[in-house]
Amino acid sequence: MDSQTNKFANKSGQNFDVLVVGGGINGAISALAMAQKGWRVLLVDKSDFSSYTSQESSSLAWGGIKYMESYEFGLVSDLCRSRNQLMRAFAEQVKEIRFFVTLDRSFRKPRFLVYLGAWLYWFIGLMFTRPPRLLSVADIQGREPIIKTENSQGGIEYSDAYFYDTDARFVFNLIQQAKWHGAECRNYCEAVSFQRSAQGRWQVELASVRTGTRARVEVAMIVNAAGPFADQVNERLENRCAFKHVFSKGVHLIVPRLTDHKHVLTFFADDGRMFFVIPMGDRSCIGTTDTRVPTLPPVVTEADRSFILENINKRLNLREPLTAADVIAERCGVRPLVVPRDSGKETGNDDWISLSRKHEITFDRQRGIVTIFGGKLTDCLNVGEEVCNFVMDFGLPTKTEEPLYDHLIRLRSQSHEFLKAASEAGIDRKNAKRLWRLYQQGAYKILPIWQEHQDAALVLFPETGLTVAEMVYMQREEQVVTLQDFTRRRSSLELQMGRVELCQHKGLAKSAQILFGAQSQQSLRQYQEQTIGGEQDDHAPQVVPTPG
Repeated sequence: MDSQTNKFANKSGQNFDVLVVGGGINGAISALAMAQKGWRVLLVDKSDFSSYTSQESSSLAWGGIKYMESYEFGLVSDLCRSRNQLMRAFAEQVKEIRFFVTLDRSFRKPRFLVYLGAWLYWFIGLMFTRPPRLLSVADIQGREPIIKTENSQGGIEYSDAYFYDTDARFVFNLIQQAKWHGAECRNYCEAVSFQRSAQGRWQVELASVRTGTRARVEVAMIVNAAGPFADQVNERLENRCAFKHVFSKGVHLIVPRLTDHKHVLTFFADDGRMFFVIPMGDRSCIGTTDTRVPTLPPVVTEADRSFILENINKRLNLREPLTAADVIAERCGVRPLVVPRDSGKETGNDDWISLSRKHEITFDRQRGIVTIFGGKLTDCLNVGEEVCNFVMDFGLPTKTEEPLYDHLIRLRSQSHEFLKAASEAGIDRKNAKRLWRLYQQGAYKILPIWQEHQDAALVLFPETGLTVAEMVYMQREEQVVTLQDFTRRRSSLELQMGRVELCQHKGLAKSAQILFGAQSQQSLRQYQEQTIGGEQDDHAPQVVPTPG
C-alpha cells in the first residue's frame, strides 16, 4: 500500500462540516469560499479536478454581452461585476482583451444599434474596461486584412477578459488555494453512497478510483457541485429539486495561429451565434458550436468539425482553406443548462439557443443539501458566496465574516513579496512573474527546489517554458495521478502541441520520470497507446499510481 493509499484509508472516521462533490469550477470556488470562512471542507472528484466541463470552455471571462439581446440585464450586471472582480483579484491570470466584431450586411441588427448596445454594456459593466469603438469596413481592412469584408457593414470593438493560462489551470489554482486554507481535496475519489444518521449527519462512503480502497466519513452538509452529473448525484441523495439540467455541446478546434494580433476575432456564424477566433499562445482557438445532446460524454463529430471549418473559411482570407488536417487539438464540452423540472423543456426543442445560461442554487435545509445548477467560470465568485450563505443559514458557525473577494485582494499583494524573494534566489523577473501567475502562493515552494536541484532551471518544454523545478513541484504538490493530468490540466501542452507531437517530445519522458519515478514507462506507454489508438478520452481516468 503506497503513501497515497494510506492517506485515503486513514480518512475513515473523520468528521467534516461540508462535503463538496465535484472538482470543477463550482466545486473549486465553493471549497475555497467555505474553507476561507473556517469550515472543515472535504472535496472529492471521481476523475481529475476540472476534467470535464471546466476544461472545455472558451477560456473567456465575459459579462455576457449576447444576453443583452434577450434583455437579461440582471444576468449581464452580475456577470460584469464578477468579471471585474476576477480581473482585480487575479490580475495576472485574468486579463482584458479586445473583441473585434465584424457584422454582415444581412445581420439582424444595424451596426449603429449594436454599437449603442456595446456602450450600454460598457456602462452596465461600470466602465471597468476600455470603451467600445465603431469600426468601418476600412477600419477592419486596415487592421485585420485577414477578414473578408465584401459582405460587411463594418463592426464594433469592445472589451471583456480571458484566462491567460486556460480554464483548467485557473480552476486548479482555486483547488490549491482551498487546500492552503485547510480544505481536503481528493481527485480520483468517488462518493459511492450516502446515509442520513439519526443525529442528522451524513455518513458518506468514499472509494478510491485508483485502488478501490474504501473509507467512511461523516459530514453535516453536502454541496452537490457535480456539474452535468448533479442530477445523478441528486438521485442517489433522493433529493428532488425544482430544477434539472439539459445539455448543450460546445466544440472548439485548436489550429495554427491565424493572426498575430492579440484580440478575439468575433463573427456571427451561420446559425446566428457568436463565433470566435481566440488567441492561445502560438495557436488560435476557433468555435464554438451549440448543439443539444441527450447523453454524456459529448464527442466531436464530423458535422461539428465541418461547421467550424466552413464558418471560419467563409469569413477569413487564408492562403489555403483550413481543413481537418490543420487541427492540432479539439475541445468538446457541455454547458449544463438549467430548466424547471417537469416543464417540458427537457424534451422539447423550441428556443434552444435562447435558453438562459443563468445558474440556480437550491437548498434543502432540513437535510443539509445544496445543489448548484448551471454556472459559468465568470460567475464563480457569486456562486461561492451564495453557497456560503446557505451554509451559514444551516447554522454552521464561521471564523470570519470577511467576503472571499476581499480576502483574495489581500492575497494578491503577496506577488510583490514573491518577486523580491525570487530575485534573491537568482530567478530572473520574467520567469518569476510566470511562476507567480501559474502557481500563485505555491510558487514559494518552488524557490528551494530551484536552489536544491542542479538542473532546476532546465527548460523541458520551450513551447511553454516549463522547467525541471516546476515538474518537481507538481510531483510533490499538485496531485498528478495520470500523465494527462499534467499535459492537459496542470499545463496546456496538449492544446499547444497536440498529443501526437507531444508523444514524440523529449521533454515528456523526462517529465514522466519526475512525476512517476519507476512507473514512468508505464504511464508513457499508456498515454502513447491512447494517442495512437485515437482514444483521446479526457473523462476516462487512466489508473496509473503515483509514487509514494
